[in-house]
Amino acid sequence: MSYSELQAEVPPAAAEPARVQGRGPFQLAWARFRRDKIALVSLVVLLLIVLFALMAPLWATWTGHPYDATFPQTGLDINGTPTGPGAEFWLGADQLGRDVLVRSAYGARISLIVGIAASLLASLFGVTAGVLAGYVGGVLDTLLARAMDITLALPYLLVAIVLAVTFQLTSVAASLTMTIFVIAFFSFAATGRIIRGQVMSLKQKEFIEAARSLGAGRWRIMFVDVLPNLVAQVTVLASLLVPTSIVFEATLSFLGVGVRLPMPSWGSMLGEGSDVFQTAWWLLAVPGVLLLLTTLAFNLVGDAIRDALDPRADRASGGK
Repeated sequence: MSYSELQAEVPPAAAEPARVQGRGPFQLAWARFRRDKIALVSLVVLLLIVLFALMAPLWATWTGHPYDATFPQTGLDINGTPTGPGAEFWLGADQLGRDVLVRSAYGARISLIVGIAASLLASLFGVTAGVLAGYVGGVLDTLLARAMDITLALPYLLVAIVLAVTFQLTSVAASLTMTIFVIAFFSFAATGRIIRGQVMSLKQKEFIEAARSLGAGRWRIMFVDVLPNLVAQVTVLASLLVPTSIVFEATLSFLGVGVRLPMPSWGSMLGEGSDVFQTAWWLLAVPGVLLLLTTLAFNLVGDAIRDALDPRADRASGGK
């Protein structure tokens, strides 16, 4: 028998088994997030709102209407009633003849800046207080826990109004900074209490005991061993704080103690339009719908992030 005949009788080698590709926790979280169609739609809505805010100067240039300029000749009729949506004012004019579209775009900037900045500050303060209170314990835990309880018990609207009246902030930048810090101050306590409970649970785990037995110091354990295990919780809390901060800012501006005029805010636009909404419905509809869409989209994305970062959610759905 020739060599070629022997070679033909040799059975083909078994197919090489498929290699299992490992995926990290964030890859798995992204895969879970992508399966949530509502979350993806909400994310697209948020991106469109961000784009709308970034294009605020372009809207002013294209329409020829700066956000603080009044156009009584074209923005108001002979009776002084605001002009409705049309070719000149795409989303109508307000009671002073200002362009609602341009003011809404600049208001979106204020809402997004305040919401994101306040949530980041609140997360920073809350995580710091929660980690220190939960891990160090003792007198420090008592002091920080009582401070968070007092903060949660304070009537935030009353305190914000008192601060605004006391400091009499007249510039836009100063009032914006004050609004961000007030919202962050009243938001950090809820985050701090949640993180405190998580840290108290984590410090009893075996890997923390192992780090202590190896001689790791307190600060190293807090920032190297404990803090990385809180990334998922902090991410979810921060994403859910953004819509709360946006509503907080809108409430303060509606009451006249938020961001100072002439810089528009969705809250101040709602306050100004509440007097003439019977004849100019768009003054409430435009900022109200934008505020509703933004807060709803942030909440839905935050819920989806929470589910995506929870491995149990994938098991509950059967990995579909």
